[in-house]
This record gives sequence, structure tokens and C-alpha cells, in this order.
Amino acid sequence: MFRERKARREVSAQQTIHVDGEWRNALDGSTREILDPAQARPFTVVAEGGADDADAAIAAARRAFDEGPWPGTPVGERAALLRRVADLLVRDREELGLLESRDAGKTVEEGRVDVDCVADAFRYFADLVIGEGPGRVVDAGSDTVHSTVVHEPVGVCAMITPWNYPLLQASWKIAPALAAGNTFVIKPSEITPLTTVALIRLLEEAGLPAGVANIVTGPGHTVGARFAEHPDVDLISFTGGLISGTKVAQAAAVGVKKVALELGGKNPNVVFADACSTDEAFDTAVDQALNAAFIHSGQVCSAGGRLIIEESVRERFVAELARRASQIRLGRGTADGVECGPLVSQQQLDKTEGYVASALAEGAVLRCGGKRPAPSEDRPAEGYFYEPTVLDACHRGMRVVREEVFGPVLTVETFTTEDEALALANDTEYGLAGAVWTSDNSKARRMARRMRHGTVWINDFHPYLPQAEWGGFGKSGVGRELGPSGLAEYRETKHIYQNLDPRPVRWFAG
Repeated sequence: MFRERKARREVSAQQTIHVDGEWRNALDGSTREILDPAQARPFTVVAEGGADDADAAIAAARRAFDEGPWPGTPVGERAALLRRVADLLVRDREELGLLESRDAGKTVEEGRVDVDCVADAFRYFADLVIGEGPGRVVDAGSDTVHSTVVHEPVGVCAMITPWNYPLLQASWKIAPALAAGNTFVIKPSEITPLTTVALIRLLEEAGLPAGVANIVTGPGHTVGARFAEHPDVDLISFTGGLISGTKVAQAAAVGVKKVALELGGKNPNVVFADACSTDEAFDTAVDQALNAAFIHSGQVCSAGGRLIIEESVRERFVAELARRASQIRLGRGTADGVECGPLVSQQQLDKTEGYVASALAEGAVLRCGGKRPAPSEDRPAEGYFYEPTVLDACHRGMRVVREEVFGPVLTVETFTTEDEALALANDTEYGLAGAVWTSDNSKARRMARRMRHGTVWINDFHPYLPQAEWGGFGKSGVGRELGPSGLAEYRETKHIYQNLDPRPVRWFAG
């Protein structure tokens, strides 16, 4: 009843559902207010789709794949469209960066960088497919047999993306899916849908045929669930939390769909004493530890929220880390000089407070933060702000060390030997990313080889390359995004065996 009343009141809601080349409202008229996390106030209204909208979008994608031109479009034309999209992203960089900042709470500069990375992803997959040959020739051991392995699009791809990097995560799925010749439906997070809507508009402007790209803005329990279970969906790609990802996988299993899941991480940042042997090296390691833990208020799947530091340098390192963390400038992402924005929602703020409270109850030592900041001109009291927090004297028995916080919280554990450092780094159900800091190259290579994480940085944290695979071990998910493997997720492999001189086999005497 509430949603019906709200739908009638908000007549100016954006048409954010795109089906078969047309922008529309939700079929039942429902809407959702989108909040600015810096002020906890609505700043726009979008359509709130449901299962019927999902069905319509999937049907459009199915028709476009089975009957439309896109799957058979020459590779060169598909690549050219992806490059046009990249150019449009560059053109709209400032507008999209600002929209990402206001929607997700991150700083405008972070939003701009996201747009740059999205353009890079589209260009990378354009270059990747244009550089491929017609197929792999297989030596069948006979001059009368021609045998090749070719790759074809999967079909209709359903994509579900998270709220922390809405534009970036959408591009990691959309670019390879289109490069491979698929059609798709996408559901961005209901909290941060705006830049994904903008990206679909750019695809439309670039000339993508109607029905190839479809978007339904709405909640996961209706739209996302329908995507996962629908019989006309051939692949489901999900980025988000472990619990939701498990439900997606279970629903997809009924139809034996292809599934790609990226489910977060609990990422170690291992710092050896020899990485701090000079003042410059010490400053770099501390600076990178701040970057690892607190960029985008820690709302990053690969955030280095677990500092694992050699005991001999722990006190000096943590004291300096806490001093600098306490000076990070919090505020609305659109304000000048702000280094870190708010959390995305009240739910995320409450969750972060709960993890810090449990850690202190379990014996952690608070070195800085641990509370909401005082309001200021750039930091309204109603906003979802939380101070960067450093928790010392942590151990693996604590929830805050085991579970993904997705907030500006850094835990500190210590070690004395390399084997102990490795054991701590690998003592997690996740395995998305991790880093090791050392001036000893042999030690660095040993640690990198033995760490059970999909990405291991040596003397760095957070960079990724569109040409290198991204994904994790264990409960961080299955499959990979980016790189050649990221394209392969959106393809089926087919073997074509041609007998050039067919003759009777005479297997059966009659």
C-alpha cells in the first residue's frame, strides 16, 4: 500500500527501466527515492521494477539474441561500437564522475577515475576481440579432416552489480558480454543505480540495436531473483555479498546456467620490517596502508582491512598509521579538499558501528576513530559518516577480523616469522586479494606464490589492469572478470570436425 501511494505522488520519477529500446516506468508504477549519503536526503526518484519488468526485459534480450543482428555482427563492427562507447565516456567524464560521487558518496575525483577505468575496459575488450583469429585449428592426424575450435556467445546474460562501484562493475560485465556478441539484462543496486542507467543511454547513443541492452532498476529479492531463476537466461554474473551470491548460485543451478560470482574478500596487507628500513620506505608503507584500508571509506571488495605487521616495527608503524588516519578529511564527496566521503547508507553505518563495538568487547585496542565525526559545513549531521578506525591487538577469533566489514575499519595483527605471516594471510574463507611489503625479492616471490588469493600485490595495493584477470579463491567466488578469461566467461566453446573424404565405416556387418 505504501509503495502505491508513493508511486502516485512521485509523478516526476525518472524512467530508468529500459526494455527493447524503450525507456519506461515500472509496470506497477512503483518508484524509489535515491538518497544522497552525505545528507541522508533524497535527490531523485527512479522506477522500482519487479518480477514482471524482469520478465519483459529478459524476453526482449531473448528475441534480440535469437532473431536480432547483434550476435552475427562482424567482430570489427562490435569492436567499433565499444570504442564509440569509450569515447562517449570520455566526453561525459565530468558529469558521470559527479553523478557517481553524489549517488555512492565517494569523492568526485574517485568518480572521475572510475569513468577512466570504465573507458579503458571498453577499449581493452574491443582490442581483444579484434585481435583474435577465426578459431584454433586442431591437428586431427589426418589430411582428410579439418578440425577447429571456435567460440560463440553464451546467449542472454543476466548481470547483478553492487552499490560500491556501480559504473565500474557494470562495465566489467557489459564490455566483454557485448564483445562476445551476447545480449543482456542488468540490475544495478537499488541504492546506486544512476550511472548504470547513464551507461545504457550511452550504449543506445553509440548505436547498439534495440533489445541488446536492457536494464531493470529494482530490488534484489524480486528483480535479481527473477534473473537468476528465469529459464531464458543463459548466464548469470553477480558481484556482491556472500549470502546473496549463494542464493543466486542456488537458483541458477536449477537451470544449470553458467554462473560467475565475485563475492568480496577479507584482504591481508602483510608488512615485513625490511619494508620500513628507511624513512622513505616507512612513509611509503604507511601511506599505502592508509590507501589500502580507507579509500572509498573502506567500501571496496579488495580493501586491505587486515594489516599484518612484523612485531619489531608494529608500535612505530601503527602509531603513525593512526595519527595519519585521524587526519583524513571527511565530507561530502563534491566538496573541495575532502579525501573520504560517507558510507553509502544507514544500514552500512550501523553495520560498521556493530563491528567496532564487537571488536572492542573482544579485546581490541582502539587507536583512532571508532565513532561518528562531529558535523561541519561539509559534513552534515544527517550524513552517514564514520571516522577512519584503527583497531590494534586483534586476532583471528574476532568477528571484525574474519568477516567483511565494508567500512573504514583497519585491524592490526602481528607476526614474527615468514611462515607465521603466510599462515595469517591465508587464514580466511575468502581469497580475493592481498599484498606483501618487503625489500627482499626472494621473500616477496615466495609469499606471492603461496598466498591463496586471486590477486597478490608486491609493494603496492589496489591497482588492477583490464588485461589481467580479477577474481578470487574460496568464498570470494567462481570465475574471473577482465583479461582473456573475463571474455571467455561470456562464450561457449564449440569443436567443429569436418571429414573431407567421408567413407563407410563398416562397423556393423549387415
